[in-house]
This record gives sequence, structure tokens and C-alpha cells, in this order.
Amino acid sequence: MPEEKKRGIGGLLDNVKEIMYGMAAHDMSRYALRTRASMEHLFILITMGDLIGVPILPPYYSLRLLPYVVPNIATWKRRMLREKDISDAMF
Repeated sequence: MPEEKKRGIGGLLDNVKEIMYGMAAHDMSRYALRTRASMEHLFILITMGDLIGVPILPPYYSLRLLPYVVPNIATWKRRMLREKDISDAMF
């Protein structure tokens, strides 16, 4: 059963909070998530670059980090090998 909307002052305060979040913090939180994803992909490129032909680190260190990186390898490979367009940089 869907959650019912609050009525009265409590509902009004919730709506005002959501509007203020949308105006002030939504862009910052999206930018932070996008930056985090870019940093994670850069880390995987440095450690596991030899999977796509870019050997940067010796294999010993890559193998030590492999258990921590395995869940992200599929999405990373898809993102690295995807064709890039000028509109990707804009959005």
C-alpha cells in the first residue's frame, strides 16, 4: 500500500524541505556522485588497465587488489570501451 501524504503543517513543512533541497543541494549531490564514479573508474584503470591493454602497475599489485575490484570490472570495461561523443562532456 503506498504511503499516504501528510496533511496540514507537517505536509507543508515536508514540501518546503523538498523544494529547498532541490534548489540548493540537488546539483551538488549529483556532482559529488559523478566525481566519485570518475575517481573509481580512474582507480580501476590504474590498477587493472592491463585488462584493456594499458599496463600501468606491475601485475603483483593488481592481483592483490583484484578481490576488491571484481564487482566493478564489468561496468568499468563497458564505460572505458564505449564510444565517446561531444555531448558526453556536456552532460
